[in-house]
Amino acid sequence: MAIDRLTGAPQALVDTTSAQYDVELIKRISAIPAILDVVCATTGMGFSAVARVTSDQWIACQVRDDIAFGLLPGGELELRSTICHEIRQHERAVVIDHVDEDCVYAHHHTPARYGFQSYISVPIRKGDGTFFGTLCAIDPQPRKLSEPHILKMFTLFAELIGRHIDAQEGLIESEAALALEKNTSLLREQFIAVLGHDLRNPLGAVLAGVAILRKRLVDSAALAVVNRMEKSVARMTSLIDDVLDFARGRLGGGISLAVRPDDQVGVYLQHVIDELATSHPTREVISRVEVDGLVRCDVGRLGQLLSNLTANALVHGAPDRAIHVVVENGDRLFTISVANEGPPIPRVVQASLFEPFVRGADRPTRQGLGLGLYIASEIALGHGGRLDVTSTESQTVFTFTMPNGSP
Repeated sequence: MAIDRLTGAPQALVDTTSAQYDVELIKRISAIPAILDVVCATTGMGFSAVARVTSDQWIACQVRDDIAFGLLPGGELELRSTICHEIRQHERAVVIDHVDEDCVYAHHHTPARYGFQSYISVPIRKGDGTFFGTLCAIDPQPRKLSEPHILKMFTLFAELIGRHIDAQEGLIESEAALALEKNTSLLREQFIAVLGHDLRNPLGAVLAGVAILRKRLVDSAALAVVNRMEKSVARMTSLIDDVLDFARGRLGGGISLAVRPDDQVGVYLQHVIDELATSHPTREVISRVEVDGLVRCDVGRLGQLLSNLTANALVHGAPDRAIHVVVENGDRLFTISVANEGPPIPRVVQASLFEPFVRGADRPTRQGLGLGLYIASEIALGHGGRLDVTSTESQTVFTFTMPNGSP
């Protein structure tokens, strides 16, 4: 089945007018030909149809024609030439056994125009009560149609068709949603590919060029420019990594983890802390890392979580107060906590603090995309743990806990 790339709907329906859509919709209901067969067999009538009746059109959506009436699916009759036009207005069934003997329809223009003597038409309504059209039948000969069981049969069939219409419209919406999801998944993959390849490769080339310039330049002013370029490239790479993680976590299948037993977790996380402290020589970072034995985790991702939390504390904490970092694994829990002093985080912000871009909206003058805490929380969830925050007038503490992964 061809799918429209913009709407996700079946192409056969997208390419149609409203009238053609109704014909295609009824065509999808496999029970209708059998219903029309039963109608003709039970009543002896030679023509039966499901018609879409609107304020300006009468359209045959499905027909059975044993009398060469000449109307095919998609064919139209002049609306005001039909009795269905009147049925649409009063929404009541019309039953005529013998036109010539009927006190209402003996001189009606419709039987005279189309040459029938017997007629029955019942409204088709959708589940919400909306009028769709009619289930109707005609024949050039008189037929006994006013029997209660005949009208009851037509009424039940009309209700069944209405339910099928609802079901088909729901199915079309589901098909469209599924097609859109498939298209969206493809766009996600392309988006992530652009971030992971097409943007990183040029940055890698720039970084390589910076390294060459560093070796050849001796002028201190030029070297200062090279240093700034190198820092800018590193920052751009970090931003790309954040957006890539966001795309995978928010749009894809979650942030990827490579969980395995590791006996160097403490050493690695201490190195992360030391690097941050070195890059912020005017700030005091006090750490206590007590990790013994194997820890089952993705140590690189834990380092990223710790780096994000510590960097967040360095940015938002009081510049003249120390940052306290504690990493430890006990009998049941592995814990990382990062505490800083400074203004408390407003409660209204705390409620959505781990959503993407929240921090940037709170402090728009700060650099970054506001993805650090979101990514940290996704890493915590990926380890089966959680990331919490408490913020008071005295200090703000971010705490990551996960079940102790020691084998």
